[in-house]
Amino acid sequence: MNQGDGQKTGQNTVVVSQKAPEPVGPYPHARRVGNLLFLSGVGPRERGNKKIPGVELDERGQIISYDLEAQCHSVFKNVRMILEEAGSSWDQLVDVTVFLTNIKDDFQIYNRIYAEYFKEHQPCRTTLGITALPTPIAIELKCIATIATV
Repeated sequence: MNQGDGQKTGQNTVVVSQKAPEPVGPYPHARRVGNLLFLSGVGPRERGNKKIPGVELDERGQIISYDLEAQCHSVFKNVRMILEEAGSSWDQLVDVTVFLTNIKDDFQIYNRIYAEYFKEHQPCRTTLGITALPTPIAIELKCIATIATV
């Protein structure tokens, strides 16, 4: 199991991905406790890149436009990378909490793309409409997955 720069304390392991975008604060990408893997909030940003997929900003850093579909595909890719780097997988997701900054306009698009990724495997899901996220993104996921015990 590759745990990036993981730090292990008994059954509690911190997972820092070498592939997913860098966290925007002092937190790990995930934490393994027993056979559960808890992911921190994951957005669509790309590692080592300031540009956010599907987002156009003005000179002050304000959002001019965004493509939720591009952000959805990117956030799912990031979640998958963290899961796999931590020794889990997409089909081991058991709970997904979705944060959308424009739920009124974006829910149908998100729901359609979500259905493409979760055709057979369907974890529990909660979707919340919120006013903002810490970076100029329109979507963030908070996930819980199972992981094989060693």
